[in-house]
Amino acid sequence: MKSFVKRNEDKGIKRKKLFLDRKKAIIRNELYVKIIRTTSKQDTTKGDKDYMCGFAGFVGEVENREEVLENMMNTIIHRGPDSEGKYVDEDAALGFRRLSIIDLSEVGDQPLYNEDRSKVLVFNGEIYNYQELRKELVEAGHVFVSNTDSETLIHGYEEWGESLVERLRGMYAFVIWDTKTKKLFGARDIFGIKPMYYAQMNGTLMFGSEIKSFMEHPKFDKIFNEDALGNYLSFQFVPTNETFFKGVFCLQPGHYFTYENEKMEITRYFEPNFTGDTTKSFEEIVDDIEAVMKESVEMHKISDVEVASYLSSGVDSSYLTYLGQVDRTFTVGFDEGKYSEIQDAKEFAASINMQNDAKVISPEEYWDKLSDIQYYMDEPVADPAAIALYFLSEEASKKVKVVLSGEGSDELFGGYNIYCEPLEHTSFNKIPMPIRRALGKFAEYCLPRGTKGRGFLMRHGKTLEERYFANATNIFTEREANKILKKGCEPQIQKVTKPLYERVQGKDPVTKMQYVDMHLWLVHDILMKGDKMGMANSLEVRVPFLDKKVLELAETLPLDYKVRAPKTKVALRGAAEKVIRSKTAEKKKLGFPIPTRVWLKEDKYYNRVKEMFQSEAANKFFNTELLIKMLDDHKNGKNKNEKTDNSRKIWTVYIFLVWYDRYFEHGKPVHPEMAAR
Repeated sequence: MKSFVKRNEDKGIKRKKLFLDRKKAIIRNELYVKIIRTTSKQDTTKGDKDYMCGFAGFVGEVENREEVLENMMNTIIHRGPDSEGKYVDEDAALGFRRLSIIDLSEVGDQPLYNEDRSKVLVFNGEIYNYQELRKELVEAGHVFVSNTDSETLIHGYEEWGESLVERLRGMYAFVIWDTKTKKLFGARDIFGIKPMYYAQMNGTLMFGSEIKSFMEHPKFDKIFNEDALGNYLSFQFVPTNETFFKGVFCLQPGHYFTYENEKMEITRYFEPNFTGDTTKSFEEIVDDIEAVMKESVEMHKISDVEVASYLSSGVDSSYLTYLGQVDRTFTVGFDEGKYSEIQDAKEFAASINMQNDAKVISPEEYWDKLSDIQYYMDEPVADPAAIALYFLSEEASKKVKVVLSGEGSDELFGGYNIYCEPLEHTSFNKIPMPIRRALGKFAEYCLPRGTKGRGFLMRHGKTLEERYFANATNIFTEREANKILKKGCEPQIQKVTKPLYERVQGKDPVTKMQYVDMHLWLVHDILMKGDKMGMANSLEVRVPFLDKKVLELAETLPLDYKVRAPKTKVALRGAAEKVIRSKTAEKKKLGFPIPTRVWLKEDKYYNRVKEMFQSEAANKFFNTELLIKMLDDHKNGKNKNEKTDNSRKIWTVYIFLVWYDRYFEHGKPVHPEMAAR
């Protein structure tokens, strides 16, 4: 024990000596090291924690390294317009763009270093338990020069190595470069709140918050990944770690990587485990939800600037808004009555004495912004709500830099209406599967589209694993996608979902659906658009439902505490009803309604889409005659036996073509701010 204590004391003395040496002079790495900082004028009178940003970098040889890094960083200036920082040596280059949220002084600038400057960090996110970790590290002898949560990461990596990530509570994507071992370490949070991409090409590793930064590197080969198109048409996003850029991948949530000697190893460090094994009463669980959500919201509110909240008419954002006691809320909607939540949001805000700033989005501005939004998204996500979310974040960014948002509650607490399906029609489900399967085939091939009950028979003629791919997806069936694509496509949906279902064998149907949604819909749609649309407007979006402690509680909920058809999020609604009005707490999920179905029947937008469907790009990938027929059928409104609504299919193809035009038809995509000059 004495020898252990002495070693620990010696360790601390050594670190403190290094710190004192650093105070006397700035230590510069030998060889080829440049540290460049450009900081805008800021209020430095308060703040001692951290900030949000984007980062980009590479490991490998290239000429004009500093210039290459600068160009990469300029593509993501929207993620951090307040300042920038770079580290460049003969092996690696790391750059970041800063959005000042907390620690408004230069002390919080990145890259950050350990005591002897042998390790370099760039980081995007927030570590909510950093004070607890910092205390452990100080006791172990580490010397801190700031109060930033990011400095906790670099000292934590020194102390615990790769197991650091298992201790973190927060949203994050970061990389640490070891200048001595020439090893790069990177990690992404357990939910995938913050993005992380990488590409290994021509002896170089590129990494960063957004794919577009890679295009400024001379060793990046921009090649369209046509193999991803089939899955995209079914899911409305790319549902794997692949992207639409060949050789570019996203680091999956709950994973970290190491890169050394041009070899990358990826490790999964976190796996959600829905046990449903609580022995607590419903009332006790409701109290626990209230307690853990209060704690999470308080942690997510830490900031040296004003924190506001997105507000819809539903329980999630309303509950967060009440718990957060923010001063201001933001809502968007449309002129079409059933596609707007503005009135309900204003009524709720008034009922708790909070200000609500609302914006009505016009069809013209919605459509005119589509190309710029595809630039910010990096990849097409055919969720019409992404565009509305852009305008919501734009409106909020005029007044604040940080907002709370309700993403994740449905996946954790059982909130999607489709989760009721396995619990309904139980009598029909008792019919042997071979008979149900035969009825489903009969309905699909023999009954005209639009026949009442056809969809029901088709869905219930399949097992859950065969019919449920993720919330709101299955835009095109595999057969439809194969028909509409010129080159066709191999069946891929089961390849995506089967490994997920295998991990939750033996669980109830709702838990299986939650698990699939956490790994597909939440990551590749909900959180993707939340981050990209917020950062497009230099706005940090914080999601208190997606907290490790909240998840740990949600994992224990039995089925009956989640769904009692037709009611969803039963326990969460119970907690919300204790503090907000029942009308809001019990409201059925509406989602983010967008009137694309209506607009596509208007000549102005019908013609815009038709022109794109007749373009060279469309002809390159699609059977354009089928595209036009699909569009015409929707506009005309009715076939013989049905009222046709092809809006989701049309939108999925159209958004892809708008994105493809922006990224592949005109050379390098140009940042909207540069294009406007």
